[in-house]
Amino acid sequence: MKIYLILLMLLIGTVLTVHLSMNAQVGLIIKNQKLANAAFWGIGAITAILIALTSFEAEAFVRFKNVPIWLLSAGVMGAILVFGIAWVIPRIGSGSAFVLMITAQIITGLVLAHYGLLGSPVEHISTPKVLGALLVIGGAAIVTFTK
Repeated sequence: MKIYLILLMLLIGTVLTVHLSMNAQVGLIIKNQKLANAAFWGIGAITAILIALTSFEAEAFVRFKNVPIWLLSAGVMGAILVFGIAWVIPRIGSGSAFVLMITAQIITGLVLAHYGLLGSPVEHISTPKVLGALLVIGGAAIVTFTK
């Protein structure tokens, strides 16, 4: 695997953790997690549109007819996820929230890759991968349940 892709994903994970923690903090300050989430998504939508305009291609809109509607539900899922995470962080802490989330992502990623779902290259689950996932689950339990 290319090292720059590994480093990029580590950076993205760091930014995601800080971003979602910032969203949670805004919700605490204004005492309204839903409004904080809406503000983040509004700012995010404007940013996404500006980024999309840098590579505007009118024909891409036509190709949207080829996208199954269920795939577009990812936008709804994303909004609900960000709200849920921002709501949970002040209640259980960033450490537990993100370790639990990463644990679920690892397990889900293994399943998606094993079956080649959602465009993932097929990468069968192996004993070392199961052991790695079990270590992550154990680590999540330690981080979550110890004081």
